[in-house]
Amino acid sequence: MSRRLAGATVAALAAALLALRSAPGGGEFQRRELTIPARDGTQLFAVALVPRHATGPLPILLVRTPFSAAGAFDGADLPAAYRELAKDGYIFVAEDIRGRFGSGGTFVVNRAQNDPRSPPGINESTDAYDTIDWLVNHLPGNNGRVGVLGISYSGWLAGLAGVGAHPALKAISPQGPTTDTWLGDDFFHQGAFRQSQGLEFAALVDPDPKGFTPFEIPDSDHYDYYLRYPTLDSLARAAKVATLPSWVGFAAHPTYDAYWRAKAMQNVLTRPEVPILFVGGWWDAEDILGPELAYHTVERADSAGRNHIVLGPWVHRGWVDPRGDSIGPLGLGSNTAEYFREHIQRPWFAYWLHGKGDGRFPEAWAYETGGDGWRTFAAWPPPDARPRAIYLREEGRLAFEPPAELGARGGAAGAGHPASYDAYVSDPAHPVPYVPRPDDGSGWRTWLLRDQRFVSGRPDVLTWESEPLAEDLTIAGDVTAHLFASTTGTDADWVVKLIDVFPDSGDRALRGYRLMVNADIMRGRYWKDFGQATPIPPNAVTPFDVDLHEQLYRFRRGHRMMVQVQSTWFPLYDRNPQTFVPNIFRAKASDYRAQEHRVWHTARYPSRIEVRVLPAR
Repeated sequence: MSRRLAGATVAALAAALLALRSAPGGGEFQRRELTIPARDGTQLFAVALVPRHATGPLPILLVRTPFSAAGAFDGADLPAAYRELAKDGYIFVAEDIRGRFGSGGTFVVNRAQNDPRSPPGINESTDAYDTIDWLVNHLPGNNGRVGVLGISYSGWLAGLAGVGAHPALKAISPQGPTTDTWLGDDFFHQGAFRQSQGLEFAALVDPDPKGFTPFEIPDSDHYDYYLRYPTLDSLARAAKVATLPSWVGFAAHPTYDAYWRAKAMQNVLTRPEVPILFVGGWWDAEDILGPELAYHTVERADSAGRNHIVLGPWVHRGWVDPRGDSIGPLGLGSNTAEYFREHIQRPWFAYWLHGKGDGRFPEAWAYETGGDGWRTFAAWPPPDARPRAIYLREEGRLAFEPPAELGARGGAAGAGHPASYDAYVSDPAHPVPYVPRPDDGSGWRTWLLRDQRFVSGRPDVLTWESEPLAEDLTIAGDVTAHLFASTTGTDADWVVKLIDVFPDSGDRALRGYRLMVNADIMRGRYWKDFGQATPIPPNAVTPFDVDLHEQLYRFRRGHRMMVQVQSTWFPLYDRNPQTFVPNIFRAKASDYRAQEHRVWHTARYPSRIEVRVLPAR
């Protein structure tokens, strides 16, 4: 996280309204601190970096952040992430959002457009509008054109700047945006609570709305720390987050209700008022759903071709890393992050803010990991990608042919032939770790790239594996798991992983490597509707759909495909009691019980992964 703005107070900033204080010294940029009035009189603090040797008026690039504008532009040196953009000439502005660091007002996490805690008619879109209006009218040397970009929370803010957009706003780029923090970003994934991120975020932000309170885990292994507390309530009380606003929101709204829908960007950014460039990473551990969901929502209303997307081989924020030339031990053969910044992002803003270039951009740029690298598409997903199913089969086999009839009779789980299902016991007292232990938190950004052999041999992880592929297979677009499963309990989580198993020959670092290509979790109680929790009928085969998100990936000839299914992913996700309770945040220790789960694979119950496959090139 960025450093706290030292010594700044709202009173001092208000007194400096309209004042521009330049940082002393040389360098290419002059640093100025700004105080910007919002329509309700709240003072918003911003920092501008203005080129010293500009030969004419320049456009403005604005980043709005809850993580300290002063920290983003600390001194008069431009951060490396913007240096490709700087070649074309911009005034860079970072602004603290309402209630954070140097800005006045009250901070609300992911403020809804009509949040009752906000002054009437005030939201992040209106604050962005007022900021842009002030900048173009008061910041010297600008040409009246503004672009907004940002990553993660700032990506969500960049998207909201495009809702009721100011006339001077010419382009936005929401990058890894926190689009829907219940469906698949940050705090929940398809109903399963991301307890470590949720707890640590609440502890970081809520106690000090003007700064940060870092949460220190006393154990060298985070798994041990979270396992010590048998319930979410006992964990929250021990960590002193139970009464913090974010945690109170989590606990009061475990289902996908109006509270979460009001915060979700795709429900307000529904059409491209200005050109949009969404950016996302295939291995983004925080906001993998956001750019995909937001892009597809806007695309339905994009008749003018102003909605575009970039999807690359990146972890969260990986596109601002210096090179981006590898994922885990897999070398990519090129600097993908540098390429994005120089050859995609830079021309995009240069056209819309400077008028440079012809403006002929592809609909989508997507990186084909394992294959040909960067590809462009006139539509995403590509329409020539054809549906194909990969079936979970008996004896741990994974195959493209559906299972034959093996004697499953009726809906009762115990009625079928033993070859009709694979079973395991999921015990909340012994959850499956999401990374190898000990987990000290240092591998957070890259955990989706971890070699999955560390869970080999666990009896509570089911595995299906294909024969070596006879030819390359390239998937493009949605990846979805359709499970038919049963449980002796009345609730269960379903974690599904699609894995590329590298051969035992070739590069030593990659021999036998098991790379998660797609993976996610779904809380079983939402098998009917995300908006309402429903008990799972015990011992009855029940359908579950798990969204594994999109991908462009080539499984190479000689590699194997693998699917794993498990029911805990700890401590990233909280444990499901596996006995239905109305609200897991209020569950008692006695509610958590080991249960047997079965995953079925018969002609009647064909559990499978559905992908879309591109024709061979």
